[in-house]
Amino acid sequence: MEVNLLGPLEVFRDGVVITPSAPKLRRMFSLLALQANNLVRTDQIIDELWEDRPTASAATTLQTYIYQLRKLLQLSPAQGVRSSRPAGAGDAALHTLTNGYVLALPSNALDSHRFEQLAKRSRAELEMGAVGTASESLAEALRLWRGLALADVSTGPVLEAETRRLEELRKGVLEQRIDVDLQLGKHNELLGELTMLGAQYPTHEGFQAKLMLALYRAGRQAEALHVYHRTREALANELGLDPTDSLQRLQRAVLRADQSLSSPASATGPVVTRRSRPPRQLPPDGAVLIGRRAESAAALEALCTGRGRAATVVVIVGAPGVGKTALCNHVAHQVVDRYPDGQFYARLLGDDGRPVEPGEVLAGFLRAAGVTDDRIPASTDERSRMFRTWTTEHRVLLALDDAVNPEQLLPLLPSSPDCGVLVTSRRRLFVAATSMTVELRPLTEPEGVQLLTGVLGSDRVLQDEQAARELVRLCDGLPLSLHSVAGMLRVRPHWAIARSVHRLSTVIDGPLISTDLLGLQASVERSCSLARPDAQDAFRRLTKLEDGSVSAAQAAGTLEVDEQHAESLLEDLAELRLIEVAAFDDRIGHTRYSFFPSLRAIGRRLGERKELCLLS
Repeated sequence: MEVNLLGPLEVFRDGVVITPSAPKLRRMFSLLALQANNLVRTDQIIDELWEDRPTASAATTLQTYIYQLRKLLQLSPAQGVRSSRPAGAGDAALHTLTNGYVLALPSNALDSHRFEQLAKRSRAELEMGAVGTASESLAEALRLWRGLALADVSTGPVLEAETRRLEELRKGVLEQRIDVDLQLGKHNELLGELTMLGAQYPTHEGFQAKLMLALYRAGRQAEALHVYHRTREALANELGLDPTDSLQRLQRAVLRADQSLSSPASATGPVVTRRSRPPRQLPPDGAVLIGRRAESAAALEALCTGRGRAATVVVIVGAPGVGKTALCNHVAHQVVDRYPDGQFYARLLGDDGRPVEPGEVLAGFLRAAGVTDDRIPASTDERSRMFRTWTTEHRVLLALDDAVNPEQLLPLLPSSPDCGVLVTSRRRLFVAATSMTVELRPLTEPEGVQLLTGVLGSDRVLQDEQAARELVRLCDGLPLSLHSVAGMLRVRPHWAIARSVHRLSTVIDGPLISTDLLGLQASVERSCSLARPDAQDAFRRLTKLEDGSVSAAQAAGTLEVDEQHAESLLEDLAELRLIEVAAFDDRIGHTRYSFFPSLRAIGRRLGERKELCLLS
């Protein structure tokens, strides 16, 4: 359903006009619509329909009107309670409560609601300094008006107050839009509109002052002074008042050609608040990436060619230690020239495994954009709107590391197609705005040896090439582990690579030791913390199995749960890339899962630590 109140009453359902024609129904429906999704008390409706002369049967007649309205507008009834859905969600409905009625409408169904939302959005845009965008929002709000609110509805005392409120809002938005356009140097374009408003509202000092300013900036000083004298006479004749101090100060400023009256746009350029230095928050680009040419090229192409209706969003996913953050950072540095107005960076998962609140991230972004703390809104929704408003006039890149879920990510995304977003996540994220998902695989053996050569030097690797290949295997081709072990060897030049291979074998294939030689434990623990408790327990217990692969049936036996529950746990772990899908049989629908030996070793270690904690 669509309801238009800013002009003659119009009601549509699926594009068909269903506006009530009976005067009482029109009046009652208008009242309910103006208070959509809020309770309108029975006594308020009676006051509106019968004013100070209600009949003895007014309450009964009102029930008849409600029935007729439901039938005419095809409104579903609900007796005694509100809908279980959020107010305004879904189809329109007319709810009956103990002491009144609620017309439930989707939030975008009312032109008056859209008008007020656009006015609110424009205020946020002005706070951000996005004057041009604010002008467009204000103009869009005013275009919703088709005349006086409820121009063809006979209004009673309650509706009369509501229509007056809307009219004052309209005037306020109109004044604000003219102020904004004056800031943008559009005084010549405004002269016709302001002349008409000046004649329509001869005692409205706001419109008269704006007409004076526009005339002065257009080089018509004498006409600006004439407007002042005309307004002074109208105020004296109609209201017995003198002009306010502000209008008198404007007249004196016009007389002395005060420089403060010059157009801000012509004097200082576009009126847009921005920092002298754009935010540059990206971490330094790290080591040379090995084996990521295709993934880098795909991400770069998406960021450099994407110009859809929203920002380009590239999500990078993969197992713990596979190099998601390194690729994200590398790609971000490659495209900084494409996003000259700033690069923002945030980690969305803390070291303690707790997701970072999006409101906290947005506050940091807004500060970096130049918004002072006293102007940063309190709520996440308002911060998100303010940041999106700012990005409409800026080409920026966001690098969001370790996103937890879509709910955390969505408030951070800019809406402008001129912006780009790089996201890393421990799980596959389904976000409608995603332009591309890049799945990172472990390095192949030659790529892993190449990485080791870059850290240790070719001479050292060539002396022990077989051990280097074995080291890549033990590290499962995970760059984080390879860098960790290579770093240890780098500071121990007297160690042969084979010695590290032997030590790693004791971790992966033998008894557990306390040192995290793989450098993976913190990353695995953070991934594990995102799983539900029974999946965390399953990870620790299943890594104790002698075989590195497991089916749902085997997991069910180990975990002492039914097979369906076991499969659910395995799928949760696979989503977080703590376990990999090894094989899938389409014929019988059975899946086999396998652990990377390195992750399996850490899982066993976490399980042992958990047992020790329980014993103590």
